[in-house]
Amino acid sequence: MASDIWKGQAFTVSHSDGTGTAGGGFSGGLRAFFEYRNLGIDTATNGAYAANVIRAVPGRHAEGEWHVHDLDFQMIYILQGWVTFEYEGQGEVTFRSGSAALQPPGIRHREIRHSDDLELIEITSPAEFTTKVVTAPEGP
Repeated sequence: MASDIWKGQAFTVSHSDGTGTAGGGFSGGLRAFFEYRNLGIDTATNGAYAANVIRAVPGRHAEGEWHVHDLDFQMIYILQGWVTFEYEGQGEVTFRSGSAALQPPGIRHREIRHSDDLELIEITSPAEFTTKVVTAPEGP
């Protein structure tokens, strides 16, 4: 009965110690200079959404490649540390603890640099999406 009310979603819990219904600690992912902790939202929503805690691997840094993601929604929230991105039409933006951003679908962007203690939450829709390296945008 509850699953009818929940519109195809499941209840899930993810604790920082890896316990809960979602379980899981940090592991590799899209970028080698980050570690990812899947919060189980992808499974609970049948792939409609994903939420990950992403943290820097100390001593590793961004390559600065311009890229786009093929998705409908991408939001970041900085938990600690800082990160500087460059966005098409927006220039460089430095995010600090408590900063958030909605990155519109298809916006060209790249990471410039981050602190070794960077930790952020990223929410996307859909959960799985492709990332494509692109040329830098023209102009400022």
